[in-house]
Amino acid sequence: MLKKIGLVLLVIILTAGIGGVIYTNSLKPVYKGNEKISGLEKPVSVYYDNYGIPHIYAENNLDAMIALGYAHAKDRLWQMELVSRIAAGKLSEIFGEKLIETDKFYLSLGIAKNSKEIVKNIDKNSPFYKQTIAYLKGINDFVKTGATPIEYDLIGVTKKELTLEDIYNVFGYMSYGFAMANKTDPLLTAIQEKLGNEYVTNLNIGIKPKNTLIKTHQKETAMTLAQTIHSMQEKSPLPPFIGSNSWVVSPKKTKNGKVIFANDPHIGFSQPAVWYQAHINTPDTEIYGFYLALTPFPLLGHNHKIAYGLTMFENDDIDLYVEKVNPDNPDEYVYGDTYKKFQTRTVSIAVKDADTIQYTIRETIHGPIINDVVPQVKTDAPVAMYWVYTQRPNKMLEASYTMSRATNLEEFQKGPAIIHAPGLNVMYGDVEGNVAWWAAANLYKRANNAPTKLLLDGSKPENHAIEFTPFSENPQAINPPWNYVYSCNNQPDSTVSKRYIPGYYLAQDRAKRVVELLNAKNDWTQSEMEKMINDVTSSVAPDLVKIILSNIDVNNLDSIEKVAYQQLKNWDGAATLKNIGITIYTQFHYEYLEEILGDELGNDIYELLSDTHLMGRMIEPLIKGENDIWSDDITTPDVKETNADIQLISFKNAVSMLREYLGEDVNTWTWDRVHTVEHKHPLGKVAAFRSYFNVGPFPVNGTNEVLNNQLFTYKGEPKYEVHGGPSTRRIIDFSDVENAKAIIPTGQSGNIMSPHYKDQAQLYLDGKFINMLINKEKIQKLENKLVLHPE
Repeated sequence: MLKKIGLVLLVIILTAGIGGVIYTNSLKPVYKGNEKISGLEKPVSVYYDNYGIPHIYAENNLDAMIALGYAHAKDRLWQMELVSRIAAGKLSEIFGEKLIETDKFYLSLGIAKNSKEIVKNIDKNSPFYKQTIAYLKGINDFVKTGATPIEYDLIGVTKKELTLEDIYNVFGYMSYGFAMANKTDPLLTAIQEKLGNEYVTNLNIGIKPKNTLIKTHQKETAMTLAQTIHSMQEKSPLPPFIGSNSWVVSPKKTKNGKVIFANDPHIGFSQPAVWYQAHINTPDTEIYGFYLALTPFPLLGHNHKIAYGLTMFENDDIDLYVEKVNPDNPDEYVYGDTYKKFQTRTVSIAVKDADTIQYTIRETIHGPIINDVVPQVKTDAPVAMYWVYTQRPNKMLEASYTMSRATNLEEFQKGPAIIHAPGLNVMYGDVEGNVAWWAAANLYKRANNAPTKLLLDGSKPENHAIEFTPFSENPQAINPPWNYVYSCNNQPDSTVSKRYIPGYYLAQDRAKRVVELLNAKNDWTQSEMEKMINDVTSSVAPDLVKIILSNIDVNNLDSIEKVAYQQLKNWDGAATLKNIGITIYTQFHYEYLEEILGDELGNDIYELLSDTHLMGRMIEPLIKGENDIWSDDITTPDVKETNADIQLISFKNAVSMLREYLGEDVNTWTWDRVHTVEHKHPLGKVAAFRSYFNVGPFPVNGTNEVLNNQLFTYKGEPKYEVHGGPSTRRIIDFSDVENAKAIIPTGQSGNIMSPHYKDQAQLYLDGKFINMLINKEKIQKLENKLVLHPE
């Protein structure tokens, strides 16, 4: 009897094991062989290189786009599913009640509403529309016939076909992720309410003409709202867009006499990686591009003739208005001498394992009331959001098509000219020797110069009087006499009309480093550019360290503090894995900002401020004593502290914390012990899944605001967990285009069964690259060839 039971159990175990193997194998993406796709006119050859990047050879553009959609979905369908749901307010449908408020928030922004209007009015005869529909056909063919990614089964989600509205929702989510006003303006207003105008002025929010600029060349309600916006973005299962570097060097500054192009957009890290690489070749189109999930045309790309890329412009394209409600009629608000009726729309949110909910969104002339979605502030004044993205014609799809299909400068520059939002620095170089940069956005100005970084009074029509300026007046440079263009999210110089563009620009550190390095020589090579894009030396920190050390009396330090002082003194400003100075400086950085700002701001405001660009901009002027209003500690009324006092206290606090966390031996306080990165998959939050879906953690070079910009938020203890950085690094030398190089942080595929799920991770950490293959003969010798046939 026992023997029979044993045999039965053995059969069950073997059957389950075999079933598991079969199931697992069914999930693996297929990179060779023959498959059928509906909608193709002729067969398409897809060659997969050693890193899983498809090289698509088709006889016409529509077939190429169908194949692109199919290939993209094969490796990134779950990523497409997630990104299609964020702006559409459909996360609760798969994740349940915990994301209802996030769905409400994104629906209130009006992205999905805007997408519907765009799709309804789109030119269906345009080539960009036809190619987009072909791309969607390829995606949806895979949805119907391809393997279901494991995430669908684990979460219990049914695959759905994707639409043109979904594509525009992605652009909307991207645009909102770029904006900083949404969380900075309420915060600044909260600071103004608490401390007054003088403190706001000393937060380094204004234009700094003496900083390193991008040179142009032509031919309580507030506090709660800030907390809520921060919370909504934190809950998103996909990463925000953060910053970027790019520079393009003209032939006069390169050894081989051809343009060299470099670009590394900075985006929150996630798994799968943000960008999907693909190379398309047809009789009249060639582009090696980097695609966001569910976007048919690459935002970064190159071919034998041109190269282009993006950084965030950081212009101010969101304004928040406090509306005054008619005391006799809550359905009306004050505008000038009259009352206007709130416009309303009702939306539904499907919730997993719960009833569908409905709620009403109110809108004014300025835009949607965004604090209605925050239960704790419903009794406060309504705050409306004016956002250029939803208020102006949206041509982002057409712009990305135009740029990716251009073959020269004249054709290409038509693309940046029609981008309205998000604000982007569009970088360009070509085989003819042209280099260019455009700040691409619909920029506006106000006749009354209203302080747009604070909440505005919505009852005053003069605060709504906006004049959009022509694109020709945007900051830009084409073939400037200094022979390069660059952008590091820093402030651009004044325009042709002598106007500085308001924005939320980052600190000058990376920009200063780029200018220092590029100005130093005129014989740049591709290999030198590869080193430069991985550079980890701060252009600002060494000078700040000299000031800090000058305020510390060594005789008043204990033995361990003296060793730390010497390590800091010897530090060269580099953030390498075995460096000790960077660890001490970074902890000092945190302690100093908390010490000098925390007493006035309080914990809540301070923590929110630390997650904005303002915090990075403040460290330099604060240490230099330019904003001395903050120096005195208001919690010690009998003592008036100086900036030097605060720096000494901060140094001692930093050493104390490092001793507690890393031990008594200062010589072991290396950067690799405290600075790590983990690329997180949404399912990695479940402990049992973490090791399967997440990539890392790894110790990593770099730090905040060096060229290898590995971003983290200061949280107190010396445990600097990187949450974002270069989402790809690309170098294209037009003297040898077929040897162009790139890297992404993890891998090409989002399928955990794919060998390309994380095969670039160590290369990325080591500062290495892979080739962006574009030579047809080499590509056609690749082992993995998938032929797609008409069904």
